[in-house]
Amino acid sequence: MNLQIRSKDVTLTSATKEHIGVAVEAFRKYSLDITAINCSVGAEKKGVTVEFDIHIAHAQPVVISQTDDSLDAAIDLAIDRATKALRRFHDKVVSHKTSSVKDLETLDA
Repeated sequence: MNLQIRSKDVTLTSATKEHIGVAVEAFRKYSLDITAINCSVGAEKKGVTVEFDIHIAHAQPVVISQTDDSLDAAIDLAIDRATKALRRFHDKVVSHKTSSVKDLETLDA
């Protein structure tokens, strides 16, 4: 899994980068084939925007964008939303039982 953290008009401390890295490592527990994660942090007029772009093999990317006044709050909220989205995607993949026409039983009348 590739993690890339970008910041625009915001200085990220090593503790903030470490916090993002630890949270991203926790995404592994969903056993999805995550190929890359791009994290963008940028300053805006009304606070800070954090965006996670999570690329999963053989699926559409999951994009989470969060804006808040505080950098730490925006990061925590974005991580919570990403965790929720990945958990739901994992549940969908695991419990999605499709049956084909070949699996259907024939009824003898």
